[in-house]
Amino acid sequence: MKRILGILVLLLVVYFATWLMSDLLTGRRSFLSAFNQENLLRRTALFGILGVGVAFVIITGGIDLSVGSVVCLVGVGFPWLVVGQGWPVGLALPLVLLVALAIGLFHGTLVTRMKLQPFVVTLCGLLLYRGITRGLTNDQTAGFGSGLKGLRWLANGEIPVAGGFGLPVPCLILAVVAVFAALFLNRTVAGRHLLALGNNEEAARFSGVRTKSLTVLAYAICSFLAGLGGLLFVLDTNSAQPVDFGNFYELFAIASAVLGGCSLRGGSGTILGVVIGTALIQLLRNMITLVDWIPKNIEYAVIGAVILAGACGDEVAKRIVAWRRGAAPAKNP
Repeated sequence: MKRILGILVLLLVVYFATWLMSDLLTGRRSFLSAFNQENLLRRTALFGILGVGVAFVIITGGIDLSVGSVVCLVGVGFPWLVVGQGWPVGLALPLVLLVALAIGLFHGTLVTRMKLQPFVVTLCGLLLYRGITRGLTNDQTAGFGSGLKGLRWLANGEIPVAGGFGLPVPCLILAVVAVFAALFLNRTVAGRHLLALGNNEEAARFSGVRTKSLTVLAYAICSFLAGLGGLLFVLDTNSAQPVDFGNFYELFAIASAVLGGCSLRGGSGTILGVVIGTALIQLLRNMITLVDWIPKNIEYAVIGAVILAGACGDEVAKRIVAWRRGAAPAKNP
């Protein structure tokens, strides 16, 4: 809870600082404009879905570097099937989501049955799925043109609130995903076992926890949510290029999860923290875009610094806990 409060306070500080530097000092109203706030919420929701999925894998002590390529495979593959190949939406939509789910099952199986390192498995996936997408589409842009307006509402639609401001529909989708994920982690036996697996896999296995099945489940959830995110991203942009669609999205997702309190060692993390961490990452990106004197080409440097800071903070916290346990006086028998 302290970690969540800390990241929430930091979010508010950065929000105020962005408003101060972008609007108040310049006399403009670019940051607080309804358009910018809606766009900020939409990007937070889309990347938040990816962050929630990655959180499941990180909680097990693993990592998934293939998220961006799964986003590309689904985001480019869906319009390629519907528009380029003439498939009906009712067939193409479940197919691309099932492919994303199958990718997660494949990753989890390689990690648990073949004993391969998650870094190696998902790094190969990063290269493999983008390569497959580029080969299928021959590096051609895939898009919907003027079609599928009803379905595209799921990504770019808004629910009117007040004063010309509308709540982006992806925020509602993220809310549903986050609530189900939080309930699973905190209110089910499988969720508790997943946290125990991340803390100590061997001890969890000796306690009767089905560690292999839970690990496979975590990777399946991650890839499925990456596929859902990829679908929403392409519905939002209306077109996608296989060369760069989804590039580095895994870094944004990992940074959001780490910043939100997910330990890279596994065993801890909250969904609320991941959502707040995602909001902070997207706010930092928005600050870089709007504030004139901040170089626009340091975005990835900021993300890298965030991941490094999170890893360092995790290590420092571990050492402090170990020191306190060692310094605590022994209880009398």
